[in-house]
Amino acid sequence: MSLLLYNFAHSTCSQKVRMVLWEKGLEFENYYIDHKIREQTSEWYLKLNPNGVVPTLDHNGSIIIDSSVIIEYLDEVFPENSLTPEDPVERAHMRKWLRYFEEVPTPSIRVPTFNQYLAKKLAKYSDEEYLELANNHPVRKQFYLNMTKGEGFDNRQTEEAVDRLRQTIVRMEKGLTESGGPWLMGKKLTLADYCVVAILDRMEDLGLAGVWKENKLFIDWFDRIKQRDAFKLTFFKNTRLSEFM
Repeated sequence: MSLLLYNFAHSTCSQKVRMVLWEKGLEFENYYIDHKIREQTSEWYLKLNPNGVVPTLDHNGSIIIDSSVIIEYLDEVFPENSLTPEDPVERAHMRKWLRYFEEVPTPSIRVPTFNQYLAKKLAKYSDEEYLELANNHPVRKQFYLNMTKGEGFDNRQTEEAVDRLRQTIVRMEKGLTESGGPWLMGKKLTLADYCVVAILDRMEDLGLAGVWKENKLFIDWFDRIKQRDAFKLTFFKNTRLSEFM
């Protein structure tokens, strides 16, 4: 068995997969893509992942892409320490959470992330270089083009993103109330919990933790998952942008 994970240490999608690998006790090799030279858009990497993003999983030569697809794949192929409910209805409810997290908070967290840490770094690019940068990102081209070079996203776009992140916390608080906790699906820790953790850690790193100050069940859930070894092993030194950039 050979698992090789191409990823960034500070990528939330990469962190999601690393947490699941650690939680399941799976041995894997890290290959850290060099973002400084845009290695994710290099010819050799695009052959593995035509989306030009991380992470990518190589399992004995089989290439699996997309972080949520990867974690479901890992839990299916390695059923020990399962993070998926046995009951089909419960599995459907878990996947409902996965799809929601992919559609709402995952794209939203990129907006304040770029505003605070990456927009200024891109200011040094000429207009031609910036356009080339955008064009070289297969699935993120419009994301770059929607951002003002050197400034980031405008107030409306930023407010919309933060509102979606706030909506996520409200949805999770409601879900924890309905499930009875301690996890989103009730007594069983699942992929749904780990699908969103890295986004929430990023929110905290960006100074957005005030969004959940009134959500006690959510706060207890977040504190609980931070105590797990998988969380501690994933967020080592320089994995947060405030440490890294």
